[in-house]
Amino acid sequence: MSVKALRQAVDSLLPSLSPVRFVTPDGRPVKPPPGYEAPSDESLREAYRRMVLGRRFDTQATALTKQGRLAVYPSSRGQEACQIAGVLALRDQDWLFPTYRDSVALVSRGIDPLEVLTLLRGGWHCGYDPAATRVAPQCTPLATQTIHAVGMADALRRRDEDGVAMAFIGDGGTSEGDFHEALNYAAVLKAPVVFFIQNNRYAISVPLARQSAAPALAYKGVGYGVPSEQVDGNDLVAVLSVLLAAVEHARSGKGPFLVEAHTYRMEAHTNADDPTRYRDRREVEEWESADPLSRLETYLRSRSLLTEEDIEAAKEEAETFAAQLRTGMNADIEVDPMELFDHVFAEPTPQLLEQRAQLAAESLFQKD
Repeated sequence: MSVKALRQAVDSLLPSLSPVRFVTPDGRPVKPPPGYEAPSDESLREAYRRMVLGRRFDTQATALTKQGRLAVYPSSRGQEACQIAGVLALRDQDWLFPTYRDSVALVSRGIDPLEVLTLLRGGWHCGYDPAATRVAPQCTPLATQTIHAVGMADALRRRDEDGVAMAFIGDGGTSEGDFHEALNYAAVLKAPVVFFIQNNRYAISVPLARQSAAPALAYKGVGYGVPSEQVDGNDLVAVLSVLLAAVEHARSGKGPFLVEAHTYRMEAHTNADDPTRYRDRREVEEWESADPLSRLETYLRSRSLLTEEDIEAAKEEAETFAAQLRTGMNADIEVDPMELFDHVFAEPTPQLLEQRAQLAAESLFQKD
């Protein structure tokens, strides 16, 4: 390969020098870099509706945690543009591999919110059917879902299915070995997978500067031969545009793509966290001024794509949605101790059968 060809090959992998942006924090349109097209007006209106719904769901889930109805809830307030755009960029036949913070994405995918919260409520490891929804179980261990996504993407490729896998991951997860193994594996196999980093600046309490010395996390794809891009993660128009391009890249047989979205987690890591110990309130206020929901609303209103009636209708739908969630969560769970033995082995071992019989006998005795 000539030096010129090598230079072109390397350049094709590099992200933009600054995050791709279509809309400023105060809602004004700006000219994006070459190669990106604005999503359709219809998709942006739908994105707004889903963001309002997702924001209300997140607020309600946080309240349910304080009421003791959820064991834990990792809020994603401030990251809705990423989660909604990620879902809208996929088709029904595509697979989503979420983390524990991506409940809003699952709700936007159409999964019953009660099933979404089953894990966080402590009912089951997963409350929905992954095969039916094409959404993998929410992953708590960091970065393990990236390897799962590559495996699924390779399976789709081998079966000649027109499907793509998208793996959500946080900035902290990019420091895990599984993430790097997944990038290498995907590139070698040319698997149709998109790695979507939601860089919210903190891995629990560890700031980005203590995690990586790279100029941006998007550059982590270059060493594995994976083309990458970085985008303003609070600009839904830009995130959706970049992800649509990334998904099309993967679907067309060109292999994996890495996208880093620069965003921010407004709330605590979880209800067990005290963010005041590691970040300043002024920093939070600065990011609140770039709120993704108000930014999109201002932008759509400036283009006469959103009316007061549309805004009120979205809010009413969200309140109805929240009320239904409260009603469902207030119903007590019927616990069956025998479920402990379900789905452990395809063929139960003699020891497991013995333990099951022992518990069955004790349970029967207690009932009597």
